[in-house]
Amino acid sequence: MPDPEDHPYTNELIHESSPYLLQHAHNPVNWKAWNDQSLNEAIDNEKLLLISVGYSACHWCHVMEHESFEDPEVAAIMNKYFVNIKVDREERPDVDQVYMNAVQVMTGAGGWPMNVVALPDGRPVWGGTYFQKKQWMDALQQLANLFQKEPKQLYEYAYRLEQGLQQLDLVDLPEDQKDYSQELFIPMLEKWKRFLDFTHGGSSGAPKFMMPSNLDFLMRWAFQNQNRELSNYVQVSLDKISFGGTYDPVEGGFSRYSVDARWHVPHFEKMLYDNAQLLSLYSKAYKLYQKNWYAEVVEQTASFLLSEMRSPDGCFYSAYDADSPNSEGKNEEGAYYVWTKAELKELLNEEFDLFAKFYHIDQTGHWENGNYVLYRTADSRIFAEENQLSEAAFIEKKANWLKLLRENRKKRDKPGLDDKALTSWNCMTITGLCHAYQAVQNPAFQQAALETFSWLENNMLQENGRLLHSYKNGKSSINAYLEDYAFAIEAAISLFETFSEERFLEFAEKLTEIVKIDFADAANPLFFFTSSSDRKLVTRTKELTDNVIPASNSVMARNLFKLGKLTAKNSIIAEASEMLQCLLEKIPEYPQYYSGWLDLLMNFTHPFYEIAICGENFAEISEEIQESYIPNSILIAGDQHSSLKLLENRYQPGKNLIYLCEEGSCQRPTDSKAGVMAQIRQV
Repeated sequence: MPDPEDHPYTNELIHESSPYLLQHAHNPVNWKAWNDQSLNEAIDNEKLLLISVGYSACHWCHVMEHESFEDPEVAAIMNKYFVNIKVDREERPDVDQVYMNAVQVMTGAGGWPMNVVALPDGRPVWGGTYFQKKQWMDALQQLANLFQKEPKQLYEYAYRLEQGLQQLDLVDLPEDQKDYSQELFIPMLEKWKRFLDFTHGGSSGAPKFMMPSNLDFLMRWAFQNQNRELSNYVQVSLDKISFGGTYDPVEGGFSRYSVDARWHVPHFEKMLYDNAQLLSLYSKAYKLYQKNWYAEVVEQTASFLLSEMRSPDGCFYSAYDADSPNSEGKNEEGAYYVWTKAELKELLNEEFDLFAKFYHIDQTGHWENGNYVLYRTADSRIFAEENQLSEAAFIEKKANWLKLLRENRKKRDKPGLDDKALTSWNCMTITGLCHAYQAVQNPAFQQAALETFSWLENNMLQENGRLLHSYKNGKSSINAYLEDYAFAIEAAISLFETFSEERFLEFAEKLTEIVKIDFADAANPLFFFTSSSDRKLVTRTKELTDNVIPASNSVMARNLFKLGKLTAKNSIIAEASEMLQCLLEKIPEYPQYYSGWLDLLMNFTHPFYEIAICGENFAEISEEIQESYIPNSILIAGDQHSSLKLLENRYQPGKNLIYLCEEGSCQRPTDSKAGVMAQIRQV
């Protein structure tokens, strides 16, 4: 921690653990953390709240800090009229959600940094994102004057806005249960296709986010319905994302998004949640499409996570910044990742021309100021043929090039690391590692998944069985949110299916019971984002739409469906169906924002199987089956000692049998993977 004596200013954030909050600990602004003491201070002193929300890898957050929050003139206005609260949106997604909803209602847009002025009781009255210094000072002075002279105006506006915010989360219970049918998908997909970029992949236009949940669903739908158009679209997307500057071929891992339509120039921050989800996605894609490049992406991305984002404690850090010191020592976006032509020529010597041809060290790959982002457009096999090389020889060359670049990059200053660990993102990573292990059978991925789960049990699980959200320097804090429980349950189910240990299923069941106690809405089957034990915010929100990170409710609904299948309890499957019914009228309006719900809908409209493996060699057979892409199934494996209902009375001494069951009815057992695969229908 920095020594306060080395700085002219030190505020209360010096006592926090979040790297983002600590970045602001020496601003002249009297920043406080979001806690009861700070909130009560605004009420007791009848001062407006100024709530500024960001995260450590946010480029424009750093810009606004430098321009405004480090300026004593700006700080004087903020300190005189406001109780100033800095929020790390990753630590407090509940606060972020509530005030982001408000900013979007007030301005029609959102983003970070997010800055909101609220009444002493927390109700928002004004907000926006990035502001230049003069804009910021003028707005704050006007708001302060208005609060002193005409407070009634602000209170009336706050009331109207509060009513509007509460309407956002209203989801009416359907009067009648709607039928599930495959025909529901046709108009929704036709509508969705209008927003897809079939040339470059992803969504039309720019910026382009990867949206793993969308690609995951479209891959499944195309596979089960033999839809060549969408299958090609998914593969184009996966190829372009991993060929472009959004993927780091030197060290592995993905950046957050592309600023252009062709995935060339990324916004260089690397987030754990993107990489965890993309690890899952490319693992599934390799199972389905059997493209060696996807296996490479899986290996490289997992290796990046294990070598660059993993704590000695066994958990994973949150993010790397976009900015890092350039050769002159000044912070610059992308400095760690980009290359000049002169640097590459010096490193690669006679190999430069071929390298430059493959990675477009030309106008195509040029970014700005003589810097190049490595950007390829060709498949390795095709490029090798065009250049009179065998594929194996070219792949060896490429590996040598990247090794040289990797060694050289070690001399550079790394971007800033956000070294807090979040339960939800770590659990996404456990799931990603499980899928990676299924796809490429690398034992290091199995070990990492199991060790991260041990970290979760030992550090984030309280004695009362409830989870905590954030971890830093050996200290766990903040009550967990629905997203933490949802992704932890998903991770436990993935561990159970991958490694056949019943303790993981028991863990998932226990957490599910806590979700039903702490997050339930008595009037509706959908869950609140915050626990009933948390301090009440302006509104108690529900996450319903799937974005870059899927909605905690859609993850939870799919968890319930799987748990119902794994435990042979139809009542739990019915709970998942009730949640889905609440959204069936909303989904057709914007299907691209409900991919997780559409995935769940497929479980009801298409064949869904329980695969039960029983015998002494259950582990080996389970691994063999998991190498294939079977999205419409759950898998249970065990021997005579299993207590699971689906394996009851299945064991026959000396035999290894695979049962394929649907809706509780099982086909004649087979003793081979080929036998069970032949029995599976997709539509």
